[in-house]
Amino acid sequence: MPIVVDIDVMLARRKMSVGELADRVGITPANLAVLKNGRAKAVRFTTLAALCEALDCQPGDLLRWEPEEPVDPSVDA
Repeated sequence: MPIVVDIDVMLARRKMSVGELADRVGITPANLAVLKNGRAKAVRFTTLAALCEALDCQPGDLLRWEPEEPVDPSVDA
């Protein structure tokens, strides 16, 4: 997926655990893990705002876009 989630980077910078962040944001650790591991299909702006407040950061510190590598049709999958 071309959107990369860097929550783990911010957690390390803030020396905060996933459980502590989940408590501060008001979501379950399981839902935070889905987001953190890049498996989420969407994120609510209210959740993004709560993450930014808890981590004292900007949305761009948590999310970034990376272009997908083109698929080479000559290589069998």
